[in-house]
Amino acid sequence: MPSPTCYLLLNPSRTCHRLLLPSPRLPARFARLRVSCDVTPQGSDGGPKRGVIPTGAGKGKKQVVFFDAAPPVAQQGGEEEGKVEVQTKVDGAALRFLRRATKRTLSVLSNLPLAVAEMSAIAGLMALGTVIDQGEAPSHYFEQFPEDNPVFGFITWRWILTPGFDHMFSSPVFLGLLALLAASLMACTFTTQLPMVKVAKRWSFMSSGGSIKKQAFSESLPRASIQDLGVILMGAGYEVFTKGPSLYAFKGLAGRYAPIGVHVAMIFVMAGATLSATGSFKGSVDVPQGLNFVIGDIMKPKGIFSVAPDVFNTEVHVNRFYMEYYDSGEVSQFYSNLSLLDLDGKEVMRRTIKVNDPLRYGGITIYQTDWGFSALQVKKNGEGPFNLAMASLKQSGNKKLYGTFLPLEDSDPSKSSVKGISMLARDLQSIVLYDQDGKFVGVRRPSSKLPIEINGNEILIEDAIGSTGLDLKTDPGIPVVYAGFGALMLTTCISYLSHAQLWALQDGTTVVVGGKSNRAKIEFSDEMNRLLNKVPELISVNEKTVDNKSSTA
Repeated sequence: MPSPTCYLLLNPSRTCHRLLLPSPRLPARFARLRVSCDVTPQGSDGGPKRGVIPTGAGKGKKQVVFFDAAPPVAQQGGEEEGKVEVQTKVDGAALRFLRRATKRTLSVLSNLPLAVAEMSAIAGLMALGTVIDQGEAPSHYFEQFPEDNPVFGFITWRWILTPGFDHMFSSPVFLGLLALLAASLMACTFTTQLPMVKVAKRWSFMSSGGSIKKQAFSESLPRASIQDLGVILMGAGYEVFTKGPSLYAFKGLAGRYAPIGVHVAMIFVMAGATLSATGSFKGSVDVPQGLNFVIGDIMKPKGIFSVAPDVFNTEVHVNRFYMEYYDSGEVSQFYSNLSLLDLDGKEVMRRTIKVNDPLRYGGITIYQTDWGFSALQVKKNGEGPFNLAMASLKQSGNKKLYGTFLPLEDSDPSKSSVKGISMLARDLQSIVLYDQDGKFVGVRRPSSKLPIEINGNEILIEDAIGSTGLDLKTDPGIPVVYAGFGALMLTTCISYLSHAQLWALQDGTTVVVGGKSNRAKIEFSDEMNRLLNKVPELISVNEKTVDNKSSTA
């Protein structure tokens, strides 16, 4: 606030008898200034007489006191103003520090070697995830990577389970690297790509022929018009701008935007992968033909963002399971006919699935992944049929082998060994039978309906009941990943478009032309030569008259 000023109004025509000023109590830091004051006593001639009151005169002398600084209105108000000023300085310093820290962080994140290292680390972890079995029980890793016999002398199960490499693509290390790479891409976009686009969009005219000739491509066109050049460039797809004798043209600006699109697409891919790893459900089930299961009973969340949808209440019924075979007898394809039932038991969908042809419903995908042998329907001496459960027998390699056992009535149950008929099968099309002594008896197909006699008993194979192996999952990140990859392919192709810039200046009858391109520089030079050859040459009236006379003669 402005300092108060003490004004003394003196009327020369009247006598100044008395002037009273308040005496404020001021701190010692406010110095006093004593000044003289003119008074007007009545002289003998009745006119005014000027006099000076010296400093330190008697009581009859009048004094006016000025101060070199304004006294504070209130001590409390001054303190508040001081606090506001200090707070403003603190806020300003904090803002400057935040700006410097942000700039420094963006500079570090946008470093190209750092981004390359991040992508290399992600690629290495992905390769490692294909080598290490994923999603197995801890006991599996205890056996594969024991502490008493480490792989390569130092890799034990602790190296796998502690960082979460048994679920590589949802481990904190992998997701953290994805987040760091996304931050690097965004930092590069803001610090490098966006400024380059702003510069490319700016109309920059050159008013000096020397500057134009310093470009990667330059040429001088005598007897040419800059307007004719602009028309030809517009016909070639250039955006042309003129300002007086100067011209600026460009094309292929989309190529400057493409790197930004590539970065955004990569971020979409990584965001979709992260969403898949942290927000999906997955489950596996083996269901014999004719039985049901509820989807929600087998689905397990894979991350902290997994939310169960209402479709988890849907029930799945296996109507039929069957297989196709090669001529050699090997399994070629297997099928499952499935029905989806709502809470009221009403069928909402029915479909046959096979390998690489899944069922999709309400965001859930059901894959045909495996098969098994559930039971064997057998008649014994016309009685039955009896359902004999088939057990999976361990065998080296990927070959499957199932077996069951039919006890005989004359065997003594008190003995440790019970005699009966053994049945083995590699698939659903043929059953191998052995008698109670373990001797081979014969082979029967379930569809043949031919009985076979074993140890005085007539055995008939009625049917082979298979079981379907199904994998179910919900993956909300798949649409995001697909969209990201689609955008990545599109923007990658667009990034190959050349961004060409051209400047021209009309210098008398000569047009000075220069330009540059960020890629395909040889093709750009060839294009410029071809376009400049199309610029017409100006002919003066005198030259035209001479030419006409020459042709007449």
